[in-house]
Amino acid sequence: MLLARANLSIYRIVLAIAYPLVRLRLLLRARKEPEYGERTEERFGHVPAEVGEGPIWFHTVSAGETIAAVVLIESMLARFPGQRVLVTTMTPTGSGEVQRRLGGRVDHCYAPYDFTRSVRRFFSAVKPKALVLMETELWPNLIDFAYRTGAPVVLVNGRLSEKSAEGYRRISGLTRDMLGKLSAVACQTPAHGERFESLGARNVQVVGSVKFDVSLSDSNRSEARSLASLWALSERRVWIGASTHEGEEEILLEAARSVLECHSDACFLLVPRHPFRAQEVSALVRERQFSVALQSELEGPAPQVVVGDVMGTQLTLFGLAEVAFVGGSLVDRGGHNPIEPALWQCPVITGPYVYNFVDIVDLFVSAGALVEVNDAMTLADQVDMWFEFEAERRKAGASGHAVVSANTGAAQRQEKILLDCLADVLP
Repeated sequence: MLLARANLSIYRIVLAIAYPLVRLRLLLRARKEPEYGERTEERFGHVPAEVGEGPIWFHTVSAGETIAAVVLIESMLARFPGQRVLVTTMTPTGSGEVQRRLGGRVDHCYAPYDFTRSVRRFFSAVKPKALVLMETELWPNLIDFAYRTGAPVVLVNGRLSEKSAEGYRRISGLTRDMLGKLSAVACQTPAHGERFESLGARNVQVVGSVKFDVSLSDSNRSEARSLASLWALSERRVWIGASTHEGEEEILLEAARSVLECHSDACFLLVPRHPFRAQEVSALVRERQFSVALQSELEGPAPQVVVGDVMGTQLTLFGLAEVAFVGGSLVDRGGHNPIEPALWQCPVITGPYVYNFVDIVDLFVSAGALVEVNDAMTLADQVDMWFEFEAERRKAGASGHAVVSANTGAAQRQEKILLDCLADVLP
């Protein structure tokens, strides 16, 4: 016990030293992404007046984790209509998804950075009944304060790549103490579960990923039809590069040039992971002599490249494409979620860096629904092949959709674990 407290004390001292640097980094980031200059004090534990006491607190990170959490949050709202629910995020895109999908039905603010004073200030104001963490949002101070106030802490949709696990092993004492305070870990795969247990977590249960429980809404479908009509895409070959990162767009545009040589009417939807990069990406597209328009400004037939800059619309844009590339995978970012294009029966291509979603990617690869490529040439060849051979493309897309259908139900299983852990603090 004394050793565990010593590890946490060292962690807190290191964070206290880093405090001015974090403030400076936030200021510098706000110059590039103005949204990070807004509501900054929320990140240091100053809670907006409209956030009430005693909520079930769901903490996500960005848009993807927030979307995945919505199924569980909706269930809690329906099951406990008088209970406040607070949803915190770390990014503006996550904040936008909370407001877009949950509106005024939940309280919302940014989560405090893990500084001791910030977390103490937050807990003093909010007094959460329970803390529900998504995926890998493991913060020693957040978890310790919740544990000491008697609020159960549950990690849902938990995932832990081998790369991340190796990092936690380097601070094994702090990690073991932190994970030992979790009431339960509902994780995605047996491999993730084994890693959590090896690091000290208890009550680890493998239930699958709630990201498979995301579904297409009627508005997604109608919006996709409207855009296809507005942009005159019905007679054109369309593919998408989604959630792309710096250094990746150059490779994709090289592939797009090759695709145009075989399909002169092709339209490429290029959607950077961070919308604030849209202008930068558009300039890159123009430098390479493509016709280009921003999604937000396009009100007629689409040019060769459309750069996505409207937050929260990527799921709809997949519905316009015949082939999808999922980014963060041709550069070393660990890849992003391939499930959303599969909902549209759209076959998927990724690069080799998919360690954040390796188990999900393996399911799609085994089903013949996803192909990994290493460079622009093999990417263009795969897009061309699926454009040319409709039967193969449809077969791959249907296989991906079947993978999604076969793996639904994780949200219901995670809800049961969550309710068991919250039984003592909720009606």
